[in-house]
Amino acid sequence: MKNILVTIDFENEAHLLVDKAFDLAKKFGSKVWLIHIAAPDPDFVGYQVGPQNERDFRAGELRDERKIIENYVHQLKEKGIDAEGLLIQGATVETILKETEKLNIDLVIIGRHKHSLLYKTFVGNTDSALINKSKVPVLIIPLNNAISLPQKAGQHKADEEYLNHTPGH
Repeated sequence: MKNILVTIDFENEAHLLVDKAFDLAKKFGSKVWLIHIAAPDPDFVGYQVGPQNERDFRAGELRDERKIIENYVHQLKEKGIDAEGLLIQGATVETILKETEKLNIDLVIIGRHKHSLLYKTFVGNTDSALINKSKVPVLIIPLNNAISLPQKAGQHKADEEYLNHTPGH
């Protein structure tokens, strides 16, 4: 197993996914790819871009998300694991599948949240869709806390911890 892809959604327990990737990478000498699929820009999905303050806010969110990924990567590298981070805008499942093929991924690690049937009906179920479409094994890590409503990256405790431990500080 040479390449492991970890999907990061900035939930409270994202560190559990990174920790599992670390354990596997250490045992198999694997490279870890951390990926966060950010929501596409409004013009990508058929809406107007919006006023400048909305674009500035979105740019700030993406910078914060990039910083969190970079800090996870830094933590893995400090432990001797070859790691890279990716922040890509797009449709979640399709983007993960595309990157899995492009990077020659051998294992995908995702978190599993408990959601109601109503949530799954209207929002969808990323893990089920990924399992059904993936050509490589998918390791599902159960997460106890349901994901919070969308917030600016860094407002979760785990994100704040990684934001406060920037490389070189």
